[in-house]
Amino acid sequence: MKKEIWKLIMRAGPLLLMLLAFTGMNAHAFLGFGNSASWKEEVLLHDGRKIVVERSQTHGGRGEVGQSPIKEHSITFTLPGTGKAITWKDEYSQDVGHANFDLLALHIMNDTPYLVMTTYGCMAYNKWGRPNPPYVIFKYGGKVWQRIPLPELPAEFKGINLLHSASPYEIKSLDKGLASAETVKELNSSLKQPEFKTIIRTPLDKPEEGCVEHIHTENHQWLSIDWFSNAPNYDSCVKVCEREKVDPKKCPCDRFFKGDK
Repeated sequence: MKKEIWKLIMRAGPLLLMLLAFTGMNAHAFLGFGNSASWKEEVLLHDGRKIVVERSQTHGGRGEVGQSPIKEHSITFTLPGTGKAITWKDEYSQDVGHANFDLLALHIMNDTPYLVMTTYGCMAYNKWGRPNPPYVIFKYGGKVWQRIPLPELPAEFKGINLLHSASPYEIKSLDKGLASAETVKELNSSLKQPEFKTIIRTPLDKPEEGCVEHIHTENHQWLSIDWFSNAPNYDSCVKVCEREKVDPKKCPCDRFFKGDK
């Protein structure tokens, strides 16, 4: 099958090859090669200990022209002193068209691991409740990962210690496929947002500037909040929710029409 696709590309002539080069797509990427990567990272924990984790990611899913979003990714590590292997995985999500999260930090206290992450894209930010500060946090309860609110994250956890938004070039350039804790810190130093430099505990003025609030429907559509806030009254707003099949628990009409029922 891949040979047949290659033949079609060659028949298309130099114009298509020039187009591929112009858009930053090489022949391997076009044919589906090289869109997966795996590597190891040394993670500096809050108490000074270091552990090595294994990470992997696959690109694919929906994205803008010329983009290759992360379709799914994972992190695996051994809990210190126990020998227990633990994995967290973020799989493709149909409602956002790719993965949900970008990892920021892994911390461990009393044999309990915590993962701090930010959402991957605007629709994922809406899906996970538009948190401010813009973190989604998971705690491993012994068998499964469970989401917890920021106040339940131990105050001792401050560091961003995982490689954030690793590019294929950065992964390929790692020495023997391992990013030391110093390398992680160096690569993350280019991030300017305060929430990516340390784990902050107070709300930001503009946590996701430019990301308009949207409501997801049972028809797998995303509707701008204007659909509801611009309704003339409460009853009209509720009818929008009913017509567009919005889960009653997610219908925002009470927010905009308090006392107008």
